[in-house]
Amino acid sequence: MLLVAVCRSRSEGMAKGVVEGGAAGKAEAVLRVLEGRGVPVSDAVRDRLFDCSDLARLDAWLVRAVRVERAEELFEEG
Repeated sequence: MLLVAVCRSRSEGMAKGVVEGGAAGKAEAVLRVLEGRGVPVSDAVRDRLFDCSDLARLDAWLVRAVRVERAEELFEEG
């Protein structure tokens, strides 16, 4: 029983690591698009990007990154 719990815990930890790694990669992509376009990125925006673990939200921000004029516009709904 203990072995099953250890394996489950390890598996869950690995899955969480994959999601977090994917999120960090997407946040980095958003940042690179903004910087590549010459859009200034504040520490607050950078922190919000890297604090996010929602892959769908990060995907939406990546799409927005190609057209916003200010980095803060990433987070505006509408």
